[in-house]
Amino acid sequence: MERVKKMVAEKPVVIFSKSSCCMCHTIKTLFSDFGVNPSVHELDEIATGKEIEQALGRLGCSPAVPAVFIGGELVGGANQVMSLHLKRSLIPLLKSVGALWL
Repeated sequence: MERVKKMVAEKPVVIFSKSSCCMCHTIKTLFSDFGVNPSVHELDEIATGKEIEQALGRLGCSPAVPAVFIGGELVGGANQVMSLHLKRSLIPLLKSVGALWL
């Protein structure tokens, strides 16, 4: 759990993903299209991926990926991110943590 907290403190936007997950790809593309450069951790490509996935589950991420943290806080998965986007509150949130300048 401490490792996850340290990882999410690295950048304003942190995404835990799996390279084969289509929803993960969609969320990464959304942030990229905004011009946000998140820190992306592909859990299926790192040695401690299973441990991190279990820690994300304990934090309430279900399913564990994609798991999006903005400003060090868990936003949630694809549904939560898309909900924020549709409510037009995602971009202001990204601006407030310094992830987006325009």
